[in-house]
Amino acid sequence: MKRQFITPLIVAAAVALGQAGCSSPGTPKRLAKAGSSKKEMTFLEDVAFLQKHVEVITLGQGEGQPQVAIVPAYQGRVMTSTVGGDETPSHGWINYDLIASGKLGPHINAFGGEDRFWLGPEGGQFSIFFKNGDPFDLEHWQTPAVIDTVPYKVTSKTDSEVTFRHEAKIKNYSDTAFSLRIDRTVRLFDRSRIGEMLGTVLPAGVRAVAYETENVLTNTGEAAWTKQGGLLSVWILGMYKHSAETTVLVPYVEGDEAKLGPIVNADYFGTVPAERLRVADGVIRFSGDGQYRSKIGLTPQRAKPVLGSYDATRQLLTLVQYTKPAGATDYVNSMWELQDEPFKGDVVNSYNDGPPNPGVKPLGPFYELESSSPALALKPGESATHIHRTIHLQGDEAAIRRLGQSLLGAIE
Repeated sequence: MKRQFITPLIVAAAVALGQAGCSSPGTPKRLAKAGSSKKEMTFLEDVAFLQKHVEVITLGQGEGQPQVAIVPAYQGRVMTSTVGGDETPSHGWINYDLIASGKLGPHINAFGGEDRFWLGPEGGQFSIFFKNGDPFDLEHWQTPAVIDTVPYKVTSKTDSEVTFRHEAKIKNYSDTAFSLRIDRTVRLFDRSRIGEMLGTVLPAGVRAVAYETENVLTNTGEAAWTKQGGLLSVWILGMYKHSAETTVLVPYVEGDEAKLGPIVNADYFGTVPAERLRVADGVIRFSGDGQYRSKIGLTPQRAKPVLGSYDATRQLLTLVQYTKPAGATDYVNSMWELQDEPFKGDVVNSYNDGPPNPGVKPLGPFYELESSSPALALKPGESATHIHRTIHLQGDEAAIRRLGQSLLGAIE
């Protein structure tokens, strides 16, 4: 029997529906832009919209400077960012319709955002999205409130940093109880620090915004978290604005499949067409055009601690750096089934949104870059930290392309 893979946003799309290229061979196709009557929102417009419905914390100061917008009610989620202030483009995808409705869905609330805090696993005998004995289907799938609807408390704030805290109790499919504390810090960096993180001096014609979320998970209970009862992981997902010329770029560890396993898992819900996925020369190229629902993932043997994307229509290079502990091999498995290997999951993923069926409206559209921590076997009082860093570089096309080539090994 073919194993079933489900992505949370595929489920979100199904729930929402229920409620209402390059010329060279082998590279992802550049498709014509989907028709839309909506203009691209500026950072100021996105923040103004959000402020009508929720509290928004903005980091950054000074006219024309990099900024990020964060919503405490959405678990300290980074909703969007900009390289240059209020009137410049906004990078994060935001679900205007859901937020404006003021209503919460029964299974998930896909508010959007560039960096949202989640926990894994989603499926399997250690799932935190299904109750013990329930079938692994959409009707019984439920996003835990701790990562969906409850606000996180602000514990400290400056112009460049804000920290949140939340405590919760959850139970997995195997009836293992977890008492936990989440400490989440969003930290905005200045231009000199961005150069240090990238190991280069940013050219004068390139504008930049960079931030990280430091996500600390603590076992506040009296029992250790073990493989026998199931483990949790920190899972960070970022949703970005798509274009017909967006290519996701994922460097991978080259080597013999007999030793390292497959390079990429591209069978989450059907084979990705060849024109949308190219694997060659140490880089995976995957279409982020928002026109075809698909997803890829890499194991710890293949993943490197960086991935990104290039949007030729905006001259925008996006990079994600994340914590990948040396030697870590156990990552939670989110397949919707009772699993033979519950700790053989992916480290990084990328999702491209699109119509779930021909003629049906997609959830976004948008595309995603995701990272996960290892499975966390924490003793009482013990903590683990997962850092997920987002960097947007925008400006002079030639300079952006050179940066993409040096930092990711390719540009498209």
